Amino acid sequence: MIYRDAIIVVGGPAGSTCAWKLKQRGVDCMVLDKHAFPRKKLCAGWITPRVVKHLELEVDNYPHSLTPFRKLHFHLCGIRFGIRTRQYAIRRDEFDNWLLERAEVSVHRHEVKRITNDGDGYAIDDQYRCKYLVGAGGTNCPVYRNIFSEGHPRNENALIVSMEEEFAHDYRDERCHLWFFENKLPGYSWYVPKRNGIVNIGIGGVASTIRKRGSTIRDHWNLFTEKLHALSLIGDRTFEPKGYTYYLRQRPSAVRDGNCYAIGDSAGLATRDMGEGIGPAIESGILAADSIAKRTDFSLKSIPTYSFPGILCFR
Repeated sequence: MIYRDAIIVVGGPAGSTCAWKLKQRGVDCMVLDKHAFPRKKLCAGWITPRVVKHLELEVDNYPHSLTPFRKLHFHLCGIRFGIRTRQYAIRRDEFDNWLLERAEVSVHRHEVKRITNDGDGYAIDDQYRCKYLVGAGGTNCPVYRNIFSEGHPRNENALIVSMEEEFAHDYRDERCHLWFFENKLPGYSWYVPKRNGIVNIGIGGVASTIRKRGSTIRDHWNLFTEKLHALSLIGDRTFEPKGYTYYLRQRPSAVRDGNCYAIGDSAGLATRDMGEGIGPAIESGILAADSIAKRTDFSLKSIPTYSFPGILCFR
């Protein structure tokens, strides 16, 4: 059986950042993930200056595609307006792999299924053992499912269902567009052009409200792509979108049981207004690492619940 002081389950932004900070603090740790990196990961994929600061990222030295946006173009009830900002669009396959490699910890390809706690530590599938366990596996995180699901049930009214696709496209409009409440969608849709001829389009809304209104996220996707075509933002193509779910932040937001932690989307930390998850994931990873290394309380109060006014931070 392989032993580490701390094991992080899944190496996305939350898990890799936690591992990065644990390594810096001298904690022997490793990451388990069922996927080989780099792996495909859909996401509108923008990061804020706050994320850049927490990652100690030098934008000019980032080795992959990074698209700066100085203005976001909002569409609300037929009204269009721009907001000055400073955001950066990234591609998640590149970004996540870079974060994980930077952590410089051991990564094992393993799909976690069974976790037991005997009081002295955690055993994973009778193959791995640790004193500290961190779940960073998103909505379907096996750590959440095994350890937290009963004591920390999720609020189904906070469940967001999304569809999106990222593809190569010879786009003409280099602006980032966001549409809110189109066709009574309880959420928003987006068009995010990225460098090297890549576009990400997507749509997300509150699952329970969509269901109550007698529609589906696929219905809204079809209306959205029709709009993009009418606006000449995309040409004729056969779409192959993928769906996924995540939870908006609720109370209590800090999810811990003894030496076990849930961070990022495993803890349901996406901002309530924009459903932005990368920033909360990264910050929760740092806070979990601090709690483990310093043996302190685990609090997420410092993580913003809303994306605004961070989106308006353009200095």
